[in-house]
Amino acid sequence: MSASANATPGPIRQGDLLWEPDAATAGAHGMGRYQAWLAATRNLRFADYPALWKWSVAEPEAFWGSIAAYFQVSFSVPPRAVLAGRGMPGAEWFPGAALNYAESALRDRSEGEVAILFESEPDAAGRQGHEEISRAELAHRVAAAARGLRRLGVGRGDRVAGYLSNLPETVVAFLATASLGAIWSNCSAELSARGTIDRLAQIAPKVLIALDGYRYGGKTHDRRAVVAEIAAGLPGLSHLVRVERLGPGFGALPGAAATASLSWAELTAGEEAEPGFEPVPFDHPLWIVYSSGTTGLPKPIVHGHGGILLEHLKALGLHLDLRPGDRFFWYTASGWMMWNFLVSGLLLPGVTVVLYDGSPKVPDFGVLWEFVERNRITYFGTSAPFLLACMKEGIAPGERFAFDSLRALGSTGAPLPPEGFGWVRDRVKASLPVGSVSGGTDVCTAFLISHPGLPVRAGEIQCAALGAAVAAWDDDGKELPSGFGPGRIGELVLTVPFPPMPVAFWNDADGSRLRGSYFDRFPGVWHHGDWIEFGAVAERIVVHGRSDATLNRGGVRMGSAEFYRIVEDLPEIADAVVIDLCAPGREDRLLLFVVLRAGHPLDDALRSRIADRLKAEGSPRHLPDEIIAVPDLPRTLNGKKLEVPLKRILGGADPDRIVSRASLANPQALDFFINLARRKKPISIPNPLPAAS
Repeated sequence: MSASANATPGPIRQGDLLWEPDAATAGAHGMGRYQAWLAATRNLRFADYPALWKWSVAEPEAFWGSIAAYFQVSFSVPPRAVLAGRGMPGAEWFPGAALNYAESALRDRSEGEVAILFESEPDAAGRQGHEEISRAELAHRVAAAARGLRRLGVGRGDRVAGYLSNLPETVVAFLATASLGAIWSNCSAELSARGTIDRLAQIAPKVLIALDGYRYGGKTHDRRAVVAEIAAGLPGLSHLVRVERLGPGFGALPGAAATASLSWAELTAGEEAEPGFEPVPFDHPLWIVYSSGTTGLPKPIVHGHGGILLEHLKALGLHLDLRPGDRFFWYTASGWMMWNFLVSGLLLPGVTVVLYDGSPKVPDFGVLWEFVERNRITYFGTSAPFLLACMKEGIAPGERFAFDSLRALGSTGAPLPPEGFGWVRDRVKASLPVGSVSGGTDVCTAFLISHPGLPVRAGEIQCAALGAAVAAWDDDGKELPSGFGPGRIGELVLTVPFPPMPVAFWNDADGSRLRGSYFDRFPGVWHHGDWIEFGAVAERIVVHGRSDATLNRGGVRMGSAEFYRIVEDLPEIADAVVIDLCAPGREDRLLLFVVLRAGHPLDDALRSRIADRLKAEGSPRHLPDEIIAVPDLPRTLNGKKLEVPLKRILGGADPDRIVSRASLANPQALDFFINLARRKKPISIPNPLPAAS
């Protein structure tokens, strides 16, 4: 349904037109069908997308009510209203309603429809796991897992945690938990015991479902000892369920004598049955995901059944234009919010959710592209760093593979620069629209998103999402005008309630942590932490990066505070700051600056110890690209590290516009970083760290 605006390779600049929809099929997509439905059933007609968006944020009751009706959301108990008050936080969506997310995900029970297509990275002998699960079979598996969880005493409001990779069992466990009205929370199986306990101990799960090991990067990673440590560190844990890929048994569970252990096969044993669904209020907790621990322990973010259901139906069905027969694949870690977004493809009848468990670059950077071709993927989502890494490697997937079935490509995780858009056009498929999107774990969706009927321009996101009242504000809380130019970059805010906003943080009874995270900067307005610029009203948006210190490496998120707890525990390190830089044409650069204690040089031995500690207690994806010794780190008068200002300075921003020296306790410490940023050649140090495994 589309045509390329310019398929000739050449220099690419922000705003260059790369793709536009074919006029002959204009409106023949999810967004067009929704607008036709609005005209037929609500007598609402809109001249263009900005007009539709303005209505969606000015009349949230009418808009979100229409989404529920258009997608035929099944309410066990109908709501009294759509929205009770517009205050933030505290807006109550669909008061009085009862429903269940899992019921919507499993309402299509067709034997002939594939719900999940799964493949794993090949083992040392070249054997690759492959599985296709029908919609009917998925429902039976969920029913069996739910019955097993119920036998373990799991009921409404209980927490069930996963330590799982991107497996069918992960999807089944989540849906089974949701069907009971219990609350799901998963950590990727590559996360350390310490990082996992930091997250899961806060929510005190009753059951832990854990993987014994996984295959990644050409290696088998045995996690049995790590699982035993995690189980021992979770207060109140009553049962450990073993997902056995390496072999039977996890061995002893030291310190966890009260924890009973059984296999996944034992949990799901029994005769085939149909799933049942516990009706829960619209804002009843569905899952708990985690912030990155920038200012302390990762925050446990609670999302509700109804808010996620409506938002993901809208995002996937309208903006991503998923249709019956589509194969929806987003390469993601199971602990990243994009996994949750991917699994919600099951909400749309006839859509197949595609899972890949393994490295995106083993045996080479063609592995995912070959996977897309072989499995006839129609929508392929990935990260901007992956696309930039492919570009840096010089590969040309379009010359190796035929992408006849591929209709769209999604990108998230970081801003995709114009060069990345151009690479997709020139080296993947000239007529392929690139849907760059930006949102976050906080809402488990995108505020800024793609649109099947709008042009694609290099370096830009197509539009603000329907229902997301996004604006760019200056530091004084004034909205900046649209139109690219000086002084138009501002903080991303939302000025109207949005259903997927968190219903709570776990263990935040008075809501103070929630308010402090999003609403204290601009009272009554959501402050997200991205710098954005609007080229037009609700369209042509550029994201200029995070205004916080989140480290997102290949979909595995870690906050700087969590990073420092690991690095600064070393006796040689007096202080440290970590900066995640993104430069056009290459992957993110992770720079670690350390202040050494007297008598300790930054030698190969210390670099190796830092790397080993990060791999063991954090994540192998968070090994620094460079470690640099500095005499001192600049801090504010109240002792805070200048992480975000340093990131902006090292990224090329004018230091005088970023930092007031009068606000620093030690302004002379800033000079090292200013001088470093002014170097013409890339930063280089001897003895680079070993590659992450």
